[in-house]
Amino acid sequence: MRQRPFAVLFDLDGTLVDTIGLLLECVHHSFEGRSPVPTDEEWIAGIGTPLRRQLAAYVSTEKEIDDIIDRYRAYQRIHHDRLTNAYPGVIETLTELDRRGHPMGVVTSKSNEMMDRGIQHTGLARFMKTAIGADSCTIHKPEAFPVLLALEELRYSPGEAVFVGDSPHDIQSGNAAGVISIAALWGPFTKDQLSPSNPKEYLERITDLPALLDRLQPDRSGRT
Repeated sequence: MRQRPFAVLFDLDGTLVDTIGLLLECVHHSFEGRSPVPTDEEWIAGIGTPLRRQLAAYVSTEKEIDDIIDRYRAYQRIHHDRLTNAYPGVIETLTELDRRGHPMGVVTSKSNEMMDRGIQHTGLARFMKTAIGADSCTIHKPEAFPVLLALEELRYSPGEAVFVGDSPHDIQSGNAAGVISIAALWGPFTKDQLSPSNPKEYLERITDLPALLDRLQPDRSGRT
């Protein structure tokens, strides 16, 4: 018998939704009047890890981190909807995957509050059978745990799943979990930046995902 359709897990920011402008505006606002200040390139490099972990490199006390997070979140809540959009082709692609029976989920280091708001605002929530955010667990990407937690909720094994993400942290997490890691090349990271993490596959456009899954899905004889 043919295996059931692969589970498809996605990162959120930079993979399904374009929020890079929003994230950088939040950083600029929250660090205003402070020093040192992360450059845009430095901040983008850390996208995919929890906010608190990113901030620890630039401030010295937990109180300072809490203060910056408060400023960051306040700005993010006000400007989120204006600066958050699904990438072109995402809704159409997820509609096709849903039609084919692929269970889908989000695995992100974004707070659960903003994760839920983002997938609701962009119309992605209806496709997601699971959504793992930074508040869903205490072990985060690039570790395997959040990917494995999502698979546990879907009742799938790593050998039956792929993880699509735009950052090295996503690829490392997927590889550690034992799923097929797919590097999304439409986000802020280039192929050269992603290749050291050893993704199993590269994807130029989200709309190419159904065809890639057709190639990866085992046939009735168990071959790929």
